[in-house]
Amino acid sequence: MELLEAYDTLVVLDTETSGLRFEADEIIELAAAALRRVDGAVEVTARYDRLIRLSPGRRLDPRITQLTGISQADLEEGVSKEEACRDFAQLLGQGRTLIAAYNAHFDMSFLYHLLRRHGDPGILREPDFLDAMSIYKDRRPYPHKLRDAIIAYALEGTVVNSHRAIDDVLATVEVLRAMDAEKPDLLRYVNLFGYNPKYGVQGRRIGSVRYAAQPLEGGVPLYERAPQPV
Repeated sequence: MELLEAYDTLVVLDTETSGLRFEADEIIELAAAALRRVDGAVEVTARYDRLIRLSPGRRLDPRITQLTGISQADLEEGVSKEEACRDFAQLLGQGRTLIAAYNAHFDMSFLYHLLRRHGDPGILREPDFLDAMSIYKDRRPYPHKLRDAIIAYALEGTVVNSHRAIDDVLATVEVLRAMDAEKPDLLRYVNLFGYNPKYGVQGRRIGSVRYAAQPLEGGVPLYERAPQPV
């Protein structure tokens, strides 16, 4: 995988949340997989999956339970937000680290706010970031959900898009492998996120990331549309 020629560790993450507003809602499941080179092969060397308790007095919307299968009772058996932050920090490891996700701006917005309130957001200063969905939008026509990428790369018998964070992490890992085999340009998307020009960037931008409008019809690769860093 081209990405691990430039980085020591690739951390692929996903979140399940209590809603869509990262400043008001909460992460209820945080999962990640760390990939490294072992004897020349790219392997998943560590997995992380935590259900996280809601803040006192908060209740989980039944619609979230219907979507994810995660219940209020499940979360009451989960870890504290502080413990989740500590455990995630240990996953990042040493050396150059790239954090990837499918629709990364959403997940990183929630993760930043979790770390800002209950951990150390400084752990996100050193890693670079990759959005697998931005790559997929350049490769295939609409629609662009993770399940669409799984079908496009014929991965249905290998992974599942279950709306559980660890399953979606492992699905994103395989999608990234498939995209890497398809076209060797993944490194050109590092710290470059596309957004729908109709809606703009939703919420706070990540300081180290460039953002560029990405029409649904694709065409010119995002890295050729985006303004170059100064």
